[in-house]
Amino acid sequence: MSVATDTGVKATVHPSPNHGERAQGAPIDMLVIHYTGMRSAEEAVQRLCDPRSEVSAHYLVYEDGSILQCVPEARRAWHAGRSFWKGEKDINSRSIGVEIVNPGHEFGYAAFPDAQIEALVPLLRDICQRHDILPWMVLAHSDIAPERKEDPGELFPWNHLAQAGVGLFVEPHPIVAGLLMQEGDSGQPVEALQSMLGLYGYDIDINGVFDSKTKQVVTAFQRHFRQDKVDGVADHSTIETLNSLLRKLPSFSV
Repeated sequence: MSVATDTGVKATVHPSPNHGERAQGAPIDMLVIHYTGMRSAEEAVQRLCDPRSEVSAHYLVYEDGSILQCVPEARRAWHAGRSFWKGEKDINSRSIGVEIVNPGHEFGYAAFPDAQIEALVPLLRDICQRHDILPWMVLAHSDIAPERKEDPGELFPWNHLAQAGVGLFVEPHPIVAGLLMQEGDSGQPVEALQSMLGLYGYDIDINGVFDSKTKQVVTAFQRHFRQDKVDGVADHSTIETLNSLLRKLPSFSV
């Protein structure tokens, strides 16, 4: 007899023992997207289901579009690790984690196959609708842990997801000549940039110094929202794309 999944899309249950209770009273208000970052899908599934690894995710999406549910949505999967978003640090208690099979930057990062994305979109849309997850709370692993993570990376089609009603995305501003801010710079413009990144949700110190942490956060922002050039330099394109994104937030006023 088959075991029912939480999602309305076609999926197969493949239980992982790696989960626990969500923090009492914590809403499920975030969706975090990862890539597996391993040589094969089989290795990834073994790791997500190995109690010694102490990692898991609610769902895994294969390259051919097949979907596994490894952890019930009501449970706290162990996918985010040390992370932060909009003042919250226990991201695992507040999120659904979805792993996408891809070798990642370490093992030959590649574009995500059409079949994989075509299966992923309805899964994410279903999760967001059932849990009322807001567009700006659909996140990359690199958004919530920019100092540690790169996934799902600059090849992930966030624009395609947004067109299908999943997540928040704006058309990146064109890349033009001219350098604005980079590591080592300091002053009020750097402080303003840090404030804007913090307002969106990133973990950043607002100190007016373009330090290594600021570079990591700018890099994470570019991986998600300005993918053509990911270098950690806050150029005109990066800053104007961030401005456009903030204007989409209901709490933001110019």
